[in-house]
Amino acid sequence: MILITGGAGFIGSNLQAALAQRGLETIVVDTLGCKGKWQNLAKHAPDRIIHPDGLDAFLDTKPALEMVFHLGAVSSTSATDGDHTWAMNVELSRRLWMLCAEREVRFLYASSASTYGDGSNGFDDDNDPMALAKLRPLSLYGWTKHSFDLNVVRRLAIGRERPPQWVGMKFFNVYGPNEYHKENMISVVKIKYDEIAAGVPARLFRSEVPGLPDGEQARDFIWVGDVVDVMLWLFDHPDVNGLYNVGTGRARTYLDLANAVCDAAGKPRTIEFIDTPAILKAQYQSFTQAPMDRLRAAGYSGQFTPLEEGVRRYVQDHLAVADLYA
Repeated sequence: MILITGGAGFIGSNLQAALAQRGLETIVVDTLGCKGKWQNLAKHAPDRIIHPDGLDAFLDTKPALEMVFHLGAVSSTSATDGDHTWAMNVELSRRLWMLCAEREVRFLYASSASTYGDGSNGFDDDNDPMALAKLRPLSLYGWTKHSFDLNVVRRLAIGRERPPQWVGMKFFNVYGPNEYHKENMISVVKIKYDEIAAGVPARLFRSEVPGLPDGEQARDFIWVGDVVDVMLWLFDHPDVNGLYNVGTGRARTYLDLANAVCDAAGKPRTIEFIDTPAILKAQYQSFTQAPMDRLRAAGYSGQFTPLEEGVRRYVQDHLAVADLYA
């Protein structure tokens, strides 16, 4: 039995689909709400769906868990409620870690590239507590993710209890189907597609970095199918432990991405530059790129989908068709 927190969400529902295809018993912990989020699971329903408020009671029954994929979190980079974000992103993660350690259950959890802040301290997925402590996230969300990473490596450094397998996955900019419920956290691919489908230019933020041309801000964009492949590989390799970047290893510009969306949609490449909203300026990352050496050294040999191909799949197989849900 496999437990997936956040299993009706973007990455979680794509993972659920892959595990269901393997015929595995899965329990999804999530809220479905009233905005159609159930459709993320419509083609690959789990064995059970448990509301987060019922998680503790479910765990008290001591179910025969093999693995916990902990993907549920407050994921908004503009979150401001510190108490709630800490409770969800740190305290819940810590409780699940302790439970998995006690019951010998494998534990994989979602960290984030936002832990790297502006990148001035690099993007190396170093597992040393001293190296991690140098990172300076720019948002409450990034800080809570970073805080749990630090909690984990400090525990291990002093020989505290740990699950039989543990992996923290530092997701970079993931895009793909089943993100429609995410409101202001929807990927840039979906936002640009909606703009050009409405007949307006794809809007990109002007550069705030001296000497960096508009549209040349760059991120490590990764297709959600590649993220799922990494998680399945980790599931199949219980001897692999640690914090790992999950990106492609190659930064691409926002101009590249906008052009790829226009091409995939069969629209002219029309770009308009706008000012970065004030609320985003203090936490905006103008460059991210995931060094993938540690995951490769651990044995992962999968290839990552080029940006143009991933965008084509998303636009033509999902966004441009009536059946939006994967």
